[in-house]
Amino acid sequence: MSSIGLGPRVAVVTFPGSNDDGDARLALELLGAEAVSVWHADAALPNGTEGVVLPGGFSYGDYLRCGAIARFARVMDAVRTFAEAGGPVLGICNGFQILCEAGLLPGVLRPNRQQQFVCADVAVTVESTSSAFAGGWELGQELVIPVKHGEGSWYGDATLVAELESRGQIAFRYADDVNGAVDRIAGVTNEAGNVLGLMPHPEHAVDPLLGPTGGVPVLQGLLAAARSPAPVR
Repeated sequence: MSSIGLGPRVAVVTFPGSNDDGDARLALELLGAEAVSVWHADAALPNGTEGVVLPGGFSYGDYLRCGAIARFARVMDAVRTFAEAGGPVLGICNGFQILCEAGLLPGVLRPNRQQQFVCADVAVTVESTSSAFAGGWELGQELVIPVKHGEGSWYGDATLVAELESRGQIAFRYADDVNGAVDRIAGVTNEAGNVLGLMPHPEHAVDPLLGPTGGVPVLQGLLAAARSPAPVR
């Protein structure tokens, strides 16, 4: 295990209703990062921030749509500025929904096809290694990571899916149809490759004593990107 605090400084944003922010900080610290808490009403990210995580949960009670209110949180201006400068941003579950609502990631997240909350360990495959997060990934690599969501079905029309495919922006696909997501898409990046969103929870898959460890490559990818930010494509 790496020593806590010696790695990159990662800001973990807490919104009203976040419930995986603490787990995200613990997982990042387990992998050697310095995880710093950030409140949704903060106007700026902490000095020295090298990466940002928008965690899972139910920001603002999921009113209107998941992530629809959180996109207007004061801290999101700072997150957008950080992302536009090439800083790595990871959105997990509700964080993925927020990034899509904010226009930082393509597509939308809809209610699961089965109209039921899904909570299970699922397998996802690595579909692209062109993002800033993917230096240690292999195409076709299978990762087992838990999901827990009611509105995690990613949607984009055929034209958008084709564009994402051609640009290497589809990061992960479910091995099986978990929630009715178009083309089984579980995670996507922005065109620049420095913003990643996925519905599975990597922070819950880092300790072999607790279950699968498929989340380790995802979070390690964030830390690697934070140490050596890739130029925006």
